[in-house]
Amino acid sequence: MSRNSSLAIIVLFVLGSGLFGLLVWGNYRYTAQNPGGNDFLVHWMGTKSFFEDGLSPYSDEVALRIQNMVYGRPARAGEHELRVAYPLYSILVFLPFALIADYNLARAVWMAVLESGLILMAFLSLGLVRWRPKPLILALFLLFSVFWYHALRPVILGNVVILIALAIVGILLAVRAGNDELAGILMALITIKPQVVLLLIVFVLFWAASHRRWKIIIWFLIGMGFLIGLALILIPDWIIQNLREVLRYPSYNPPGTLPAALGAIIPQGGERLGRVVSGMVVLILMVEWFINRKSEFRAFLWTACLTITVSFWVGLQTDPGNFIVAYPGVVLTFAVWVERWRNRGVVLSVATMFLLFVGIWEIFLTTVEMDYQPIQSPVMFLPLPLFLILVLYWNRWWAVRPPRLWFETLESRASS
Repeated sequence: MSRNSSLAIIVLFVLGSGLFGLLVWGNYRYTAQNPGGNDFLVHWMGTKSFFEDGLSPYSDEVALRIQNMVYGRPARAGEHELRVAYPLYSILVFLPFALIADYNLARAVWMAVLESGLILMAFLSLGLVRWRPKPLILALFLLFSVFWYHALRPVILGNVVILIALAIVGILLAVRAGNDELAGILMALITIKPQVVLLLIVFVLFWAASHRRWKIIIWFLIGMGFLIGLALILIPDWIIQNLREVLRYPSYNPPGTLPAALGAIIPQGGERLGRVVSGMVVLILMVEWFINRKSEFRAFLWTACLTITVSFWVGLQTDPGNFIVAYPGVVLTFAVWVERWRNRGVVLSVATMFLLFVGIWEIFLTTVEMDYQPIQSPVMFLPLPLFLILVLYWNRWWAVRPPRLWFETLESRASS
């Protein structure tokens, strides 16, 4: 390595560390004045209690500690019980932050990690879809990527789903690059929020088997075996304890499926309508999986984005706070528009960023309920998935075929 290269690396490291430090400082000032971050608090306390006191994160005693930090008392009937429901091996993610005794400082550092994750995800997603916007468009894109509802809300709440979304982009890049070992390992790691990524993992494994890319499957199984085995060493019956919490989770949370959300919005027939929609999107997804099972990467990427989007509506317990994982589908949409229509595609993309930014924030702010923290309305289940399903199918024909084949198809039609 040349002297200039070494100096550049040192300068970048110093600048990066300085910017990260500024993020932590700004976040700490925010956390000192704005208590919350309950998604992070639950797992910070669960991890801290396990390593310092030997308590199971799933125990009633740990839940009581969390509730006392949030409410100043045990949770009452009908209140959110704030219990740990992630697989035990998720403590590997939260351990470095649990070593910080001051919760506000730990939350500030965690928020800085999530904010950095959003920025990194934005740049990696541009590389994923091979879109190189000009500086002004890039600046607008980055502002949108960090401050739109489905990015900023999980930062404020401290939701690890941002790191899950970043890892999903990493998986898609690894599949494209043929780095199957990395793809399999990342797939194992994102199972710390299994309900959010279950369908995506099943699709990638199905596609990998269809292409005989066995390393993806093997390294996923190796990663899962390591994580589950390590957790079994720590708490031999953690799977039973975790399953108990997973089954308990819907009882103290807002509506977490499309049927439940529509049932809350439309008391008469909403839940039935939700079940019908869920059944339809599952059928559509199965058809797309079969059609694209042996497709090349371009169609694989489109199908992966559809799978993530549809997973919000299939009946798996989730929350609109997790919808940041659909971010690759948003970026793919912009990239396809730019590829198809050049400057008009850029204008359409910028206009759509503005509409998504203003529209979703407006829906949230006009429907939010104030409690121990702002509680989003079940209506938040609808805007982003509906938008993405529509635009993904609008772009489907172009998105799943390289432009060369598209032009060849036009020429063959013209000659006939």
